Amino acid sequence: MTVTTGRMVADRYELSTLIGQGGMGQVWTAYDRRLDRRVAVKLLRPDKVAGQEADELRRRFVRECRVTAQVDHPGLVTVHDAGSEGEELFLVMQYVDGADLSDHLAEHDPYPWPWAVAVAAQLCAVLSAVHAVPIVHRDLKPRNVMVKQDGTVTVLDLGVASVMDTDTTRLTHTGSPIGSPAYMAPEQAMGGAVGPYTDLYALGVLMHELLSGEVPFAGSTALGVLHRHLYEPPLPVRRLRPEVPEALETLVLRLLAKDPQHRPASAQEVYEDLALLLPARGTPTGAPLDPTRPFLRPHAPWPDRARTPAPQPSPVAPAPPVAEKPDVAAAVDEVKRLLGEGRITQAVDILGAILPAAAEQHGEHSPVVRTLRKQYAATLMDDGQYRRALPELRRLADERAAEAGQADPQSLRYRYEAAQCLEQLGEPAAALAEYRALLPYYENQYVAGDPQLAHEVRRRIGHLLLALGDRSAAHDTLARLVLDVERLHGPGHPLAVEVRRTLQWLGQVRG
Repeated sequence: MTVTTGRMVADRYELSTLIGQGGMGQVWTAYDRRLDRRVAVKLLRPDKVAGQEADELRRRFVRECRVTAQVDHPGLVTVHDAGSEGEELFLVMQYVDGADLSDHLAEHDPYPWPWAVAVAAQLCAVLSAVHAVPIVHRDLKPRNVMVKQDGTVTVLDLGVASVMDTDTTRLTHTGSPIGSPAYMAPEQAMGGAVGPYTDLYALGVLMHELLSGEVPFAGSTALGVLHRHLYEPPLPVRRLRPEVPEALETLVLRLLAKDPQHRPASAQEVYEDLALLLPARGTPTGAPLDPTRPFLRPHAPWPDRARTPAPQPSPVAPAPPVAEKPDVAAAVDEVKRLLGEGRITQAVDILGAILPAAAEQHGEHSPVVRTLRKQYAATLMDDGQYRRALPELRRLADERAAEAGQADPQSLRYRYEAAQCLEQLGEPAAALAEYRALLPYYENQYVAGDPQLAHEVRRRIGHLLLALGDRSAAHDTLARLVLDVERLHGPGHPLAVEVRRTLQWLGQVRG
């Protein structure tokens, strides 16, 4: 990718200084001509990563950036803009003045353990907000964490990492996971389903590195590193630094558990453990880039000598008048227009607001309301709001099954999408149970047989088994699947190629 200083992106962002470069693209400081401010611009070349899947990656990239832009947390970099231009994808973010955590660690050796606790606590606050969406970062590492001048921590690359690592084998030539092997959880390394537990493992690796100066598992090859993640226990950090509190060492070891079920249940739980080790309120040194400062003087201005007048409250605009009888038909037309323009979040809001009025006017079980509920659930799914979509899908599935029977294809489809929600919400055991309950229907040609969907369900079952640590069952599931796909479609079928790559990778790591 040849990019030069002064180049304009989207007729708005003038590139200034190259500040980062990798296999997938570059990061530049840039000048936003419209709003007269400095920004950071990430340029990606999907064709360098995804081959024939570049178009799918572009579509997913824009969607994921839109979803992640909805996460409102001061510890997450603000997304200003995203899109594509020619062969490139671009992501425009706030410019963060500070040092990335990798450089911060290199400049402070050994890294004070209270600093490590303060960094980790701030990261837990970010992860808790992100996982509630739900989004999984998938590539948490020091290079993706910035320490600002006032000591606050900002997480980068949320949407990009999510896109690049979803359905990995569909997006790579080798079938090898995209990501950073040194920080990769075992289930991610094996190609299994990821969830919040995956980010917690990466947090454990990051904390181990801050406390000891080294990642827990290193090696000369990516395969060697991943093999160590899977099979070797980490070295307890107190053997390297005895001054580290025992409770902190125990927490790091729990985060680095091979089995996701043995890690802490959530980022919130990790934060509660770290809170006991955080420094008490006091007087900071005044030095920049001290991650304990936000806890020593919460919300204090930077620098401390600054005297900033309190902001005046802005006038509250009067609420718009509410129509006594909403026009359902007009709202439906507006939803169609918004969806056609890609304005999915607005469409979700309108659908959610109009449903009660539609039920009152037409009846809860009327065709109009049923159609609106279907559209609402589908739009929630497309907007990444899986937590809200799940009860809607379950309700639709139950109502349809009551009318047409448990084997009704539409009811099964709702259940399948509900299982996808569970998978996205980081509930692999519940998702696995739902997929297994659905599989007999899709395999029974006399009921609701659908070989294509049956194969996809079996693929998801295999990946969930990997996430749950049952590698033997996952291998058997995927091995049987690839034989059936090849028997039906031939060895060149995309699913057969993908599953065989996963099996080959799985076999390499297991070996």
